[in-house]
Amino acid sequence: MPIEITRLFDFPYYQLETYNLKRAFSTKYNGKWETISTQEYIDKTNQLSRGLLKLGVQPNEKIAIISTTNRTEWNICDIGVLQTGAQTVPIYPTISKEDYEYILNHSESSYCIVSDITIIEKLNQIKGNTKLKGVFTFDEIKGEKNYTEILELGKSDENQKEVEARKDAIKSSDLATIIYTSGTTGRPKGVMLSHNNIVSNVISSKKRVPLDYGNSKALSFLPVCHIFERMILYLYQYCGVDIYFAESIEKLTENAQEIKPEVMTAVPRLYEKIYDKIILKGEDLSGIKKKLFFWAVNLGLKYEPYGANGWWYEKQLGIARKLIFSKWQAALGGELKLMVSGSAALQPRLTRIFAAAGMPIMEGYGLTETSPVISVNDQNDGNFRVGTVGKVIENVEVKFGEDGELMVKGPNVMQGYYKDPEKTASVMKDGFFCTGDKGEFDKDGFLKITGRTKEMFKTSGGKYVVPPLLEGQLKQSLFIEQVMVVGEGEKMPAAIIQTNFEYLRDWAKDNEINFSSNEDLVSNQKVIDAIQKEVDECNCHFGKWEQIKRFELTPDEWTIDGGHLTPTMKMKRAVIKKIYQNLYDKIYRQ
Repeated sequence: MPIEITRLFDFPYYQLETYNLKRAFSTKYNGKWETISTQEYIDKTNQLSRGLLKLGVQPNEKIAIISTTNRTEWNICDIGVLQTGAQTVPIYPTISKEDYEYILNHSESSYCIVSDITIIEKLNQIKGNTKLKGVFTFDEIKGEKNYTEILELGKSDENQKEVEARKDAIKSSDLATIIYTSGTTGRPKGVMLSHNNIVSNVISSKKRVPLDYGNSKALSFLPVCHIFERMILYLYQYCGVDIYFAESIEKLTENAQEIKPEVMTAVPRLYEKIYDKIILKGEDLSGIKKKLFFWAVNLGLKYEPYGANGWWYEKQLGIARKLIFSKWQAALGGELKLMVSGSAALQPRLTRIFAAAGMPIMEGYGLTETSPVISVNDQNDGNFRVGTVGKVIENVEVKFGEDGELMVKGPNVMQGYYKDPEKTASVMKDGFFCTGDKGEFDKDGFLKITGRTKEMFKTSGGKYVVPPLLEGQLKQSLFIEQVMVVGEGEKMPAAIIQTNFEYLRDWAKDNEINFSSNEDLVSNQKVIDAIQKEVDECNCHFGKWEQIKRFELTPDEWTIDGGHLTPTMKMKRAVIKKIYQNLYDKIYRQ
């Protein structure tokens, strides 16, 4: 009888019984790939569990994991901890030491396992302010305890029966992990996910994976501390996919050429970077090669799935793939059959161009609170549609509130926010989780995300930006009357600014700037430079991902009569964006 998967640590045992991979996980150390089999993976996790028991770890203790890169050890620790009945608290490596301190204290983590010296140096600055009993490292670091010390404690299998008893006592409804979402309006929130939350999401998502189970390779590089990549790793284990961990984003192409993966996942910002690099290389070409290159690109930007553009388009596409797109494929190993995108909105042009190139991106939608997948595109059975996030997965129910807010119900919805029942209650309504996103179904049941019910948005890199905070800071400048921060689903935040024309005219006269209209003022380089200084000053108060990278100045004033403002002088964001669509396009499309 096949193993029934009800808890996260059941996945390795299912893989052993079903696929028994020789290369379950591979990580590169000192320039050489090192691999462990499914059996070795299970042996290591049991050894770690036994070591943790000897350390005195009890059920429901919290153990934090912080790693700069994805690596085999992360997965061993994850499963090893879960088997003891304790819970993992993955922490994003690049947050501030103050956020480290907050999360470690809020979660009451008793131990912390970290990857390298950059993490340990930051952690050691605040370790004394926490209740940590011990810190262990993956890398060998002088003066620090190595995680192999835990493995050494568990070398003997004398207490394996106790490990098995702990496992047997764990129910699918038990808490598995607390994932702290990056917050810009306050402290991070701890999302509580049970074993069943994530297991159900993996099982429901499996049907959307068009791979040769037991005979495929994946390249992993998105931070596994986020539920998106973490759930994907469980899914790979469930599907018998060999998992290779990229050394870094910078070495992604090099690693892809080495291992030739069939699948990888990324956030839209990375696909944008890949696309931008390709286009820049095309610009460097000349003559017939350049013409052919951009003929293929323009053809790809018109792509529709399932031959919808007709036989002549498909004929041309075949030529483009042979002459141009095959080189794109080769740059990523030449075997990619599937790429997955999540965390933020993917530009339809990227969906089209990569599908045309024979490397389709299947865009999905979800949140940490939903473990995370709610819907995802799927090449099979006509379930891929550009401009949508696919169809809702099995066992998940979606409905829309009166204001169009997308609401979700299902076994994947979180248990709540850790130690915050009030915040939990505020996002739950009649058993549905309120996502804060607006959406709609098209006539065929494909889900489209149309905006947010609140003003906070995500860039294509998956980072949250809160426009009112930036706008409030910018409006402290005498030069700035009104400002709207934009960048939903784009690679960076930007701003559309209405200057304080009264002040600006006086300043211009003082600086011997000739002008006869507002248009003259906002196009003057001295004015632009002055506004840039104000923006630079504003940026000093915010994280790098929130900072305004570009801006454009409007030639007219924003008024109630002009439709820019409500009677109470609040900005009509959608209207303003529409009025200044040309400036928006200038920021992001030129």
